[in-house]
Amino acid sequence: MSHFDINERLISLDKKVTEQILPYFSEIERIAEYNTTKVLAAFIHNRVSEAHLSASTGYGYGDIGRDTLDKIVAECFGAEDALVRHSFASGTHTLTVALFGILRPGDKVLVITGRPYDTIVGVFGIDKKNDGSLADFGVEYAQVDLKADGKPDKEAITDKLKSGFYKTVYIQRSKGYSLRPSLSVKEIGELCDIVKKHSPDSVIMVDNCYGEFVEETEPVEVGADIIAGSLIKNPGGGIAPCGGYIAGKKKYIEMCANRMTCAGVGREVGATLGHNRELYMGFFSAPHTVGEALKTAVYTSALFEMLGYECLPGYKEKRADIIETVILKSPQALISFCKGLQSGSPIDSFVVPEPWDMPGYDDKVIMAAGAFTLGASIELSADGPLREPFAAWLQGGLNFHSAKTGILLAANSMINQGII
Repeated sequence: MSHFDINERLISLDKKVTEQILPYFSEIERIAEYNTTKVLAAFIHNRVSEAHLSASTGYGYGDIGRDTLDKIVAECFGAEDALVRHSFASGTHTLTVALFGILRPGDKVLVITGRPYDTIVGVFGIDKKNDGSLADFGVEYAQVDLKADGKPDKEAITDKLKSGFYKTVYIQRSKGYSLRPSLSVKEIGELCDIVKKHSPDSVIMVDNCYGEFVEETEPVEVGADIIAGSLIKNPGGGIAPCGGYIAGKKKYIEMCANRMTCAGVGREVGATLGHNRELYMGFFSAPHTVGEALKTAVYTSALFEMLGYECLPGYKEKRADIIETVILKSPQALISFCKGLQSGSPIDSFVVPEPWDMPGYDDKVIMAAGAFTLGASIELSADGPLREPFAAWLQGGLNFHSAKTGILLAANSMINQGII
């Protein structure tokens, strides 16, 4: 830490934490190796060559790079088919395309993991009808709240499924701005079993953001019909500059493709404009990069637990996504944490983050993110709304060693402010 002015107390704690977490790193490395070889095998099986990395323009007819990447992602995620496109503007946009692709006016959708993430609330039209929401198109929304322990309420889910037919049953894997545990693939499989038992014709959709490559399997392999996520999170490996993916059963992917472009054309158009190389490289690097992000999360949890803060999950706990929640107890602590983290970013380290009214959120939000790709939460970042319990939701880290420095600077900022 000779390049940074870090409190001696933190330097001492760093040594203890590093020794303490090594056994947990070995399991992260094992999963990263498994998933890396899985991706490599898919590249080899699909005979990727330099030609697949070339650009297409105009309509993009016959883009073999685009079409082959779809096959690779489908193979790695255990799906029949996939759509991988740089033109998806965000994870929420990708999820929206999938929802509108599957649902029709008069259909009902059931969310079984409590209130969804802030930015998707407007897509469903839960609180009010936004122009273009599912509610505007006559799709009826229903929700099953979580139990007091933050787990899905299986009995209530069963009762709801028995009460009427829901075209789509929606599962959010990650916690969002909540303190509930993120769902493991095994837990998602258990929910899928319940849905298939009581409503076999429902389409099970999983918001897979932040969960890709954290485990050896993905939700499609345990019963989900369709999953979706962002390429500037896990599966982009910190290299993809934008985009998203949808994967699952072929018939649903075709429906989503018709929504993505237009009916009768679907996936046959869409120029890649030179993005193929970055998307291929990103997906190839993703399992390793996810491993680095998980190491960062484990380190953060162990360090801040030693400093007296509650962290979710704890550093010893099994992880279902890359997110680490640090409950900082006060707005001053949250702001100081984010400012310190920002100071350790490779990009915009000199910028001072402040809470602001971010579109799609009900409360002021503070974000620390000095990323090579704007908003890429596979890169080290932290954010949180200015509301109880004043927690920082931290994710990412392209490499553990630089990310660890950012975490230490976050704690250092809090010490300098007299908070710790």
